Amino acid sequence: MPQPAPPKLLIVDDEPNIRDLLATSLKFAGFTVTTAVTGGEAVAAVFEDKPDLIVLDVMLPDMDGFTVTHRLRERGEHIPVLFLTARDDTDDKVHGLTVGGDDYVTNPFSIEEVVARIKAVLRRTNPAPEADDAILRVGDVELDEDSHEVRRAGIEVELSPTEFKLLRYLMANAGRVLSKAQILDHVWDYGWSGEGGIVESYVSYLRRKLDVRPDGQLLEPLIQTRRGVGYMIRAPRRTDQ
Repeated sequence: MPQPAPPKLLIVDDEPNIRDLLATSLKFAGFTVTTAVTGGEAVAAVFEDKPDLIVLDVMLPDMDGFTVTHRLRERGEHIPVLFLTARDDTDDKVHGLTVGGDDYVTNPFSIEEVVARIKAVLRRTNPAPEADDAILRVGDVELDEDSHEVRRAGIEVELSPTEFKLLRYLMANAGRVLSKAQILDHVWDYGWSGEGGIVESYVSYLRRKLDVRPDGQLLEPLIQTRRGVGYMIRAPRRTDQ
């Protein structure tokens, strides 16, 4: 049986030393690597080379990494993004995740950490097929694992890979309260040094996407908070009985 091709990475950084270090080290770790220097080059390379993941510096000469990610998402490209940032700032991190990033590494970083985070993102965005039913349903929400599509009340909801995996974990445990630690362990795979705030951020993103129709109509909330415990998803109770 032929071996699967190694994951393709696109490294985007305008610092030659960092770019070359990452490219050499990640090739040694078993990845196929291409590089880009600017945001414009990165966008072009994504459509030409179709990488499996982008390692993207936030500070680039023509546009920042957040803008690059936003432009890719606008064009329908949902390739996972690992941000490299020299700014250890919570607002920066949250902004990066808001525009569709999947993880981040703060400089200075170790190559081992970068490799671990890349592998974790690839695991959660390309999960191995499981034996359970490919379609999960909670109330009027339907999640199709084969097509990676989510619908609420028949209307498609566009989610990032991490949002999809978080929703899948909640739906697979519908009616059960899940702690932040459990969610981090099952959705992020790689330790976030106790940064449970990332769970709060992604639950907020999911709520905005699931509970508001494209026309602005508000729907019954599905994801509930149990203060001091965690989060759960369950179908709304019927009031017509």
